[in-house]
Amino acid sequence: MFNNKPRLWTPKKLVTLLILSSSFSLSLIIFIKTNVFKAAKPQKIVNNLIANVETQQRVEELKAAMLTSWQQQAQVNGFSDSIPSIFQSSIIESAKLSPPQKVIALTFDDGPWPESTAEVLDILKKNQIKGTFFVIGQNVKNYPDLLKQEIAEGHVIGNHTWHHWYQFLNPQAAAYEIDHTEDIIYQTTGLKTNLFRPPGGIMHNGVVDYARNSKYTIILWSSDSVDYSRPPVSKLIGNVFRQAKPGGIVLMHDGGGNRSKTVQALPQIIANFRKQGYRFVTIPELLEMEDKNQKLINSKK
Repeated sequence: MFNNKPRLWTPKKLVTLLILSSSFSLSLIIFIKTNVFKAAKPQKIVNNLIANVETQQRVEELKAAMLTSWQQQAQVNGFSDSIPSIFQSSIIESAKLSPPQKVIALTFDDGPWPESTAEVLDILKKNQIKGTFFVIGQNVKNYPDLLKQEIAEGHVIGNHTWHHWYQFLNPQAAAYEIDHTEDIIYQTTGLKTNLFRPPGGIMHNGVVDYARNSKYTIILWSSDSVDYSRPPVSKLIGNVFRQAKPGGIVLMHDGGGNRSKTVQALPQIIANFRKQGYRFVTIPELLEMEDKNQKLINSKK
């Protein structure tokens, strides 16, 4: 017997209800996710900012620790650029060693400089040689990490003015060129230098007078590579050895322009000096040797 009572839920109604229910659920999910995202986004930004600040702090702490390490290493190993007081305000072209000793000082001007300074440092490191670098203040400002590397690897630093100008400078301008460079060397490395090399070796444009009055030792050279003119590598090497002598000072450049010829010639220059029985010293070591020899001579007298 059939039941004629009307059914409340026909298949059509069920399908409609299912569609409405699904739409409502989907809308509810979208609403919840949207609001959660909106609530979380500001917090995410804050978290990212905090993380960036913390990262920057860690970087600054690491840099400070590295600088402290470089300074300590320099002081422990005696790389303070100090020289005997007898040479204050003196002009040095080479050391007077009696009897002559086969030592030579390699010096490099006009850096620090991108690429070529690092290449020179690599060559010196491979050959276990310490050099003397006369740096330009504005280049130190632009490439401080290269100066830090020079100190970290045991090389000696000298002052080579801020701009490398040749023209005559009044006392105020000369003071700026030297003192400003001295300041940035100290700010970068924590060390001071009492070595000065005048740009171009010019002695009468005001800077040497100021440097001598400030107790700097003026370091010139006895052997000029003339590498600033970028001669062929063979000629550059010949220039170095034409006037090379025991106790001598060799002038080369790691900055101020394209120094690829110097980089190419340097390994052969080192090899040739070693074949001739030379060993390599820094400028302070060279002057210390002269001072000891002179004291020994005076004691015998």
